[in-house]
Amino acid sequence: MSSSKQLAVINGRIVLPDQVIESGHIIIDRGKIAAVSATARTPTSETIDLSGATVYPGFIDAHIHGSAGIDVMDASVNALGQVSAFLVTQGVTSWLPTLVPAADDEYQESVRTIEQAAREQSGVARILGVHYEGPFVNSAQCGALHSSHFKTFDGPQDVDRLPVPSSELVRMITVAPEIAGGIDLIKELEKRGWVISIGHTRAGVETLDQAFAAGASHMTHFMNAMPQIHHRKPGPVGWGLARDGVTCDVIADGVHLDPLILRLLLKVKTADRVSLISDAIAAAGRGDGDYQIWGETISVKEGRTSNAAGNIAGSVVTMLDAVKMMRSLGASEVETARMAATNPARLLRVDHDCGSIKEGKRADLLALDQDGNVRLTIVGGNIVFQV
Repeated sequence: MSSSKQLAVINGRIVLPDQVIESGHIIIDRGKIAAVSATARTPTSETIDLSGATVYPGFIDAHIHGSAGIDVMDASVNALGQVSAFLVTQGVTSWLPTLVPAADDEYQESVRTIEQAAREQSGVARILGVHYEGPFVNSAQCGALHSSHFKTFDGPQDVDRLPVPSSELVRMITVAPEIAGGIDLIKELEKRGWVISIGHTRAGVETLDQAFAAGASHMTHFMNAMPQIHHRKPGPVGWGLARDGVTCDVIADGVHLDPLILRLLLKVKTADRVSLISDAIAAAGRGDGDYQIWGETISVKEGRTSNAAGNIAGSVVTMLDAVKMMRSLGASEVETARMAATNPARLLRVDHDCGSIKEGKRADLLALDQDGNVRLTIVGGNIVFQV
């Protein structure tokens, strides 16, 4: 890892929010982007020539349960560091450890560990906070989640029971607005500053409109854990497609959504309203086989996960895999940067700090070679991965 205060990244193709500079230069000073230019600047204490590579803003994964054999629910601080170290090899510079429904004491321990890891880690992908996938979701759309821990909302005390990290860290939650007390829950979460997403839901259009008005304008792994669209019963999928003010995230692995559906989403929602997530589980990065995760055996075969009930149980892709998929479907480099970095940063309300290559923002960057593989990852101005 480099600890120099200044760094020049030169001669790379640079993906900006609205264009690609074919041969540009980025000056990094004390962890921030000091300048972006198509012309060379005075050499700094360290220079990296990225000729032939393309520089993106660092990817941000807002929904990930684990990787490299580690599940965030039972990980130690050191194990979370191992996940973060794996993620930088895949171009991820920030991530949101995602919790599945569990007992209160399990939540307490997991959040305590995540917060400690977020304080102590350096030289790896940055932990931004925590994402609760549930427990306030619909048991009829449980997917791979254990419905024994699902809850309804009876009052503010139910939110009080969710352990949360410090106010400096992101608090995100996926909820189903149709559960008992669901709209009041969304109002309470909005009042407390949570990032609220709709998922694992069968809500009708009227309820979804109420949820939107209460503060929920994003949708979790869109189309998955939701009923299929019907021309007389549009449900969450039809509602999400039709509402311009609604954003969504997707698992672009070709398993959770057919590539043709991914193309459709790009047409209808556009790259401005779609975020890429991995929804990766501990088996990610480990290959095919059987894994003990969430108290059950999850099998991975040819990139598809399944539990004993035959349900898809998360994914084994990375954000890099998702970017490659979207590029193969015709998304431009600018569009993929939006979906993998800019939009997740906006969703998590950290876009003032990261998510795009602009002067004054954190120097969270990655460089892809001509085959789309990671050549370099920089987090906070420090080189954390290089090949």
